[in-house]
Amino acid sequence: MFAHLPTSLLQAGAIFLSIIIEALPFVLIGSLISGAIEVYITPDKVHQHLPQHKVLRIIFGTFIGFFFPSCECGIVPIVNRFLEKKVPSYTAIPFLATAPVINPIVLLATYTAFGNSWRFLALRALGAILVALVLGLLLAFVQKEPILKPHRKAVHDHDFSHLSPSAKLFQVFIQAIDEFFDTGRYLVFGCLFASLVQVYVPTRILLSLTTNPLTAILLMMTLAFLLSLCSEADAFIGASLLSSFGMAPVIAFLVIGPIIDVKNLLMMKNYFQTKAIIQFLFVSSMVVIAYALVLGGL
Repeated sequence: MFAHLPTSLLQAGAIFLSIIIEALPFVLIGSLISGAIEVYITPDKVHQHLPQHKVLRIIFGTFIGFFFPSCECGIVPIVNRFLEKKVPSYTAIPFLATAPVINPIVLLATYTAFGNSWRFLALRALGAILVALVLGLLLAFVQKEPILKPHRKAVHDHDFSHLSPSAKLFQVFIQAIDEFFDTGRYLVFGCLFASLVQVYVPTRILLSLTTNPLTAILLMMTLAFLLSLCSEADAFIGASLLSSFGMAPVIAFLVIGPIIDVKNLLMMKNYFQTKAIIQFLFVSSMVVIAYALVLGGL
């Protein structure tokens, strides 16, 4: 059946299947846990435990994402709910930056994708934490303007509190299925792109790009934005491109992807003021570029 296909196409197909088979279990696990969070955890419960001091609230928002195993695909509506519940922007926005990166599912996927590497896991987490801290400090002590649109249409807020335990469990699976199929399509396109790059893009072109560290970093950040991969699977794409681009650009790809991508930008446009979005994009990008350049010089 496939005997008459070009060898390069067969090779690309094999690479595509190997990446997607390795990544799908993590997307499934993440979708199930995300469904449970949607049903059982509300922003009110988090708001009750906020510290009083601004710096402590920034740190709280930065690290609470460890307990929210959700990818970036659904993080913007959750952050919007936090803000509507009067959670300070300097707590909610750091959560937006780190939650899709430092949660256990993404960390485990990163560790596995890079051959059980603690180094890549730590570098990715550290990059997201730095972005979150810088954003939080700026929002707490420099930027005082509100970031939500003042007259935005209210979104439907699912309330599962009145459901029976069995009905809540059923809703967990409903939410998980929706997220799995919604994020799975982005994974498929990302895996396809990575496999085609490995087979059809001449190595000399990649090498010419990687000779300039800044160009390679900017290229990988742009790819992360355009591909809009789920953070539970993008590590497998990054790992497949490591030999072509090197460590620093791949780390930039892994850090910026869950923070800024097409999906997030479109969702943020629905909730946040344009000025706030531009500031978020600029600050996040500058921190990631600086971080990657430092890593490249080590």
